[in-house]
Amino acid sequence: MARSDEAQAFFHAVYAAVQEIPHGKVTSYGHIARLVGTPQRPRQVGICLKHIPSDPDARFNHDNVPWQRVISAKGVISPRSSQPSGSRDQADALRAEGVIVTEGALGELMVDLAQFGWFPRILPSEAAQGMVPDDDEEDDDDEENDD
Repeated sequence: MARSDEAQAFFHAVYAAVQEIPHGKVTSYGHIARLVGTPQRPRQVGICLKHIPSDPDARFNHDNVPWQRVISAKGVISPRSSQPSGSRDQADALRAEGVIVTEGALGELMVDLAQFGWFPRILPSEAAQGMVPDDDEEDDDDEENDD
């Protein structure tokens, strides 16, 4: 099914934002949604990441969009019902970047956001262009309340 122009623009914005997450850092679905101007759409960020093209010739693809760096706002790697090994694969990819992934009491895979979190008010590419965050944006202290 072809995507609408609006959906295509959203997917591209998400992929471009995720490409700016530094090696060895993680952020939340909600923070990516906020950075691309749609703070009410963290779940759609997850859908975008689920559908990253595997074609290496695609502008955005599985090799150049570091999908593994996006986790829940609670620091938990989201389980995937359609791919049971997906959360372990994500943990392995993060560990390869030096991120410490621990296992919780219920078997959930977790990252310490205080140590490895990346929550800028605007994207580095926007800061380089002289853009400034809106004054009405929430403080970064509220990040951990997003999904």
